[in-house]
Amino acid sequence: MEHFLLQLFIFLAAAAIAVPLAKKCGLGSILGYLLAGIVIGPFGLSLIGDIEEVMHFTEFGVVMMLFLVGLELKPSLLWQLRIPILGMGGTQVVLSSAAIGAVSLSGLPWQQAVAVGLILSLSSTAIVLQTLRERGIMNTSPGRSIFSVLLFQDLAVIPILAILPLLATVAVIDSGTHGSALFDTSSLPGYLRILVTLLAVSFIFFIGKFASRPIFRTIASTRVHEIFVAAALALVVGISLLMMAVGLSPALGTFLAGVVLAESEYRHELESDIQPFKGLLLGIFFISIGASLNFTLIGDHAPLIAAVVLGLLGIKWLVLMITGTLFKMPRSERGLFAIALAQGGEFAFVLFQYAKVNGILPNDVVEPLISAVAISMFLTPLLFLLHARLTAGHDGDRQDRAADTIRHQGNRVILAGFGRLGTDLGRFLIASGIRPVILDHDAANVDILRRFGFEVYYGDITRLDLLAAAGAAEAELIVITIGDVEKARELVHLVQKHYPHLKIAANASDRPAAYELMDEGVAIIRRETFGSALSLGQDVLKLLGMHPYEAYKLMRIFRKKDEDSMPELYKIHRDDEEKYISMYQQHNADLEELMKMDLDADMEEELDKAWSVGKLEG
Repeated sequence: MEHFLLQLFIFLAAAAIAVPLAKKCGLGSILGYLLAGIVIGPFGLSLIGDIEEVMHFTEFGVVMMLFLVGLELKPSLLWQLRIPILGMGGTQVVLSSAAIGAVSLSGLPWQQAVAVGLILSLSSTAIVLQTLRERGIMNTSPGRSIFSVLLFQDLAVIPILAILPLLATVAVIDSGTHGSALFDTSSLPGYLRILVTLLAVSFIFFIGKFASRPIFRTIASTRVHEIFVAAALALVVGISLLMMAVGLSPALGTFLAGVVLAESEYRHELESDIQPFKGLLLGIFFISIGASLNFTLIGDHAPLIAAVVLGLLGIKWLVLMITGTLFKMPRSERGLFAIALAQGGEFAFVLFQYAKVNGILPNDVVEPLISAVAISMFLTPLLFLLHARLTAGHDGDRQDRAADTIRHQGNRVILAGFGRLGTDLGRFLIASGIRPVILDHDAANVDILRRFGFEVYYGDITRLDLLAAAGAAEAELIVITIGDVEKARELVHLVQKHYPHLKIAANASDRPAAYELMDEGVAIIRRETFGSALSLGQDVLKLLGMHPYEAYKLMRIFRKKDEDSMPELYKIHRDDEEKYISMYQQHNADLEELMKMDLDADMEEELDKAWSVGKLEG
């Protein structure tokens, strides 16, 4: 127990010292963790012992990360990503495996070359997703493409595990790990293994869709927060054990569970409860990767390992550029796409060990390859930094810019987001005598607006500390004009949980975005494109010769009736698509008839229009 606490203290202290220093130098948290691992590892200060044991434990951080990613992906969004997942992901894995395997044939038998190609085709889910999140590009177009390929790679681990035993060429190493729970189903006939796997996946779906709600509702009713945390962790651990028992990736199982629970009302609570454990375990996982670098081996085989690292990064970069071109990815996005996925992945540590134990690859091949994978993972955050510097100039610095110090003096309103709509809204409020605290997360936009005299602060308003600094405890209202609907929902949840007295008004880019905000209980929502469309439509009617009063009145009728229909359509938009479409069409038909009747009636009321000529033209 004393030894365990000492090891834990060393890991935590190393992280607490290295990560802030790395962030201060603009290197990012992941490089900080990796450097901390090197310093405290066997080839640094030798403060930690069994790296492999630690790494097996902290790989659970990757499992938790995939669960949280799943919670952010609704099944509908996952379905929309099916083409990049299967198309881009499949193309990358097949081409990378073929290219790396072909190069490996120069020094290895074909069976070993195929195994090396399959294993090195995978990338690091942990490092890449963490870096994308830190840089705020997870929900961008290249971010989604990168995630799609990573998800396919996680799925590809299953057939790779099935293929590898067929490639055995050397004597099996008896390490006592044959009975590992990960491969318990290996002795079953093929059809039974498939049946067991399907039953396991079906069980996860049943738990997530039907059983989780009453279970979490009962636990939540106790109002004992730590029990809810325990239940959330038990869910993740239980699904991981189930997946390992049937020979599947625990990360894949928890990801599926997260997707199923994405529609649950307990989604945000699960996220907030598991996030700290995920972050801590991932951090220690990265430290263990840094510590696992065998500098003696690297020194003895430096030319070989350097050639493998450069070859791996170069081949995968080329394959990814080709993949991006084949799937018509914009030229500006291909560089980031290729840089992000060019490294080896954490599954390589498991698969190379499995290959060694099962007589597929000899030890003298495995050891240099593991070192090369670790170095490629270490280089990935540096490649992200280099790409940011080369392609975006000051944009690379913008990600690490510290939030501004906010000076609020009892402001009644917080304005979150100062883009195209937020700027006009802010001008209107200021002209009306209300000076909001204005925050925006686009550093370039903040700098430009300050030159025009606006008091705008830079920072991520979805951070609780920044929300508090903006005066949320004293304010009366927060207006959300953030374009990213996921960010907006995150902010809504944060406000509702920590500042329930704050009234919330929000902007939505379109009808689906409005529905998502309605899911969070936001009552005051204005659709950005809707208002512009009606204003433009009113102008079109006037240009076609309609009297300004008639155009104005028709616009008001349309706005009123459409807004009245929103709650009714919202109730069924997710459950019954056919009924939703039918009701939508009926509302449009009723609205057309109502406006026609109103227009006919107006023809007999010319007197009412006299007031509007001057006022509405102005």
